[in-house]
Amino acid sequence: MFLLHREMYCATSHTATNPAVCMYQPNHFRIDDLPLMHALMRARSFAALVSPGSAGLFATHLPTVLRSDGRFGFIECHLARANPHWKDLAQSSEALMIFQGPEGYITPNWYPSKAEHGKVVPTWNYALVHAYGRPEVIEDPQWLRRHVAELTAQQEQSEAKPWALSDAPDTFIEAMLRGIVGCRFAITRLEGKWKMSQNRGTKDREGVGRGLSERGQGDDLEMAAMVLRGIPAGG
Repeated sequence: MFLLHREMYCATSHTATNPAVCMYQPNHFRIDDLPLMHALMRARSFAALVSPGSAGLFATHLPTVLRSDGRFGFIECHLARANPHWKDLAQSSEALMIFQGPEGYITPNWYPSKAEHGKVVPTWNYALVHAYGRPEVIEDPQWLRRHVAELTAQQEQSEAKPWALSDAPDTFIEAMLRGIVGCRFAITRLEGKWKMSQNRGTKDREGVGRGLSERGQGDDLEMAAMVLRGIPAGG
């Protein structure tokens, strides 16, 4: 937790020649692997959309579909028409979408180095992606129908009998579509951060992997695999 408090702030100022990097990324936690970032965005597709507006910052949490078009990809999503956020998005030149991966508390008791010198503190491990881009508001009924059908298919794929739009009366679906507004988000840059104990020695990282596996709560097993997978061969 000591590390967490120091890590969540903008690292550089935003100028025409030096775009802001608004997530602190020490080199050992920085991720530039596009397929890896896309994989997290697809696996954890419920994101936070943040943008400036007339009343200040506005945030909406919503499910997304990631498309691979362009250099960094496009994100498609929708908001309730009653949500005033979409009106601000129509005027925004840039917005941020935050994708949160596995996360969890790391106790110093898992570090063998605690018994050696005691110079250890609690922290938090996590993986996340920040996607910056240009939002485009879409109200076209055909686009909305296609988007909702694709989003539904994405989320229903593990069901024994996947639900589809055709399972509901068409007039009902049309009425529901009139209550939403689409958003196509052209990604202009991505920032990835995997804080998975890379700053610890091999024995401490192995201890974290064991501790997470034994605790086995929430994202622990997924994090344990990520921590152990990152240990170089031969320690």
